[in-house]
Amino acid sequence: MSKHKLFKLGAAAALSVTGVSAITSLKTVRAANFTAVKRVKISYLPGKSLNIWTNYENGKFMGYRAKDGSVWNVAETAVDSKGSLWYKVGTREWIEARYTVDVNEEEPVKTAAKTTKKKSPVANLANKVKRATQKKKTTKEDKVKKANQIVNETVKKTTANKKTNTSSIQASSKAASVVALAKEQVGKPYVWGATGPDKFDCSGLVQYVYQHAAGINLPRTTYDQVKVGQTVPLDKLQAGDLVFWGSETAPYHVAIYIGNNQYVNSATPDQGTILQNMSSYYYPTIAKRVL
Repeated sequence: MSKHKLFKLGAAAALSVTGVSAITSLKTVRAANFTAVKRVKISYLPGKSLNIWTNYENGKFMGYRAKDGSVWNVAETAVDSKGSLWYKVGTREWIEARYTVDVNEEEPVKTAAKTTKKKSPVANLANKVKRATQKKKTTKEDKVKKANQIVNETVKKTTANKKTNTSSIQASSKAASVVALAKEQVGKPYVWGATGPDKFDCSGLVQYVYQHAAGINLPRTTYDQVKVGQTVPLDKLQAGDLVFWGSETAPYHVAIYIGNNQYVNSATPDQGTILQNMSSYYYPTIAKRVL
């Protein structure tokens, strides 16, 4: 194997190397000094390492991988013909950006000193007199106006509640359809770039299920799917919500939450499309509600 300079952050980097016998060993590669465009951390599936390629466009697997959680310096960025972002981390070594998260420098927190002005007893007395005078000026016309306002607000709330109830029923029906169709895909293989109906990648599964179960046309990639819908807290998930892993602006993985702390996702080539339980070890970073 020819020598390559890899821009791993630190003095040395541990890489997984796969040979013909498919036995995994570890190789240590010394870091190269250079001016980095940015720093990124590998954020792949737990226990898995990320393939390193010879090029961002039709590149070949170089036989070794970047370990999950390791931090790398990026010398160059590029976008392939499919619109996917890539990072150059060596003289000719490239990794897919969707399996990384940015590493930012910590900024010092500035705390402004709080100042409290004490009011004089005379000012306090003047304020009390002013409030009492204003209270006495409340007239019969003011009371009638307030009563009319209350009636109008009540009518608006009643109308809004009817619309909300109708929308909730429709959303619940679509969510049930999404969950049912997602479960039907369990067991089908994972193929990068596949959109069904017999094989999927993670975002392809989401796009297929929502289009056929709810009539909603979602974007093709996780980068664009995370921009759709309403952000919801991860402790308030509902069946049919989308859950993402990685950066909140450029996540690398997406799944369909089906309730009971479970989700369906097209995980990896080894696992295929599977149903999994939420885990604190591998917990999503953001959730979106599109129904």
